[in-house]
Amino acid sequence: MKKINVKNIHSMVGADAVVHGNVELTGGLIVYGKILGSIQTKGPVRIASSGSVLGDITSSDVHINGKVEGNVIVEDKAILGKHSTLLGDLTYRHLHIEEGAQFKGKCEIISTLEETGN
Repeated sequence: MKKINVKNIHSMVGADAVVHGNVELTGGLIVYGKILGSIQTKGPVRIASSGSVLGDITSSDVHINGKVEGNVIVEDKAILGKHSTLLGDLTYRHLHIEEGAQFKGKCEIISTLEETGN
């Protein structure tokens, strides 16, 4: 399985932090605490098992081990870890769901046929 590139993760929300409001950045983000708002970035997002997001996520890739209540749109790969809970719709190009992950929502694949015009 291809790993998500975490070299571009430069920002972190600590385990004891609670962010009220939307988070916008260009690089990657790892969340150990709580975000009560949406995340929008061109980089990857990782939600640790202690982390939670109450809002939408738009990013290049996402790896969820905690809880997300909101819609998730990724340009490439979404990984739902074995301790993850996702309550919302998921749009992705590649998807990996580990045994034990909980997911309630609909999936939509970004088609490579649309990109090539075929």
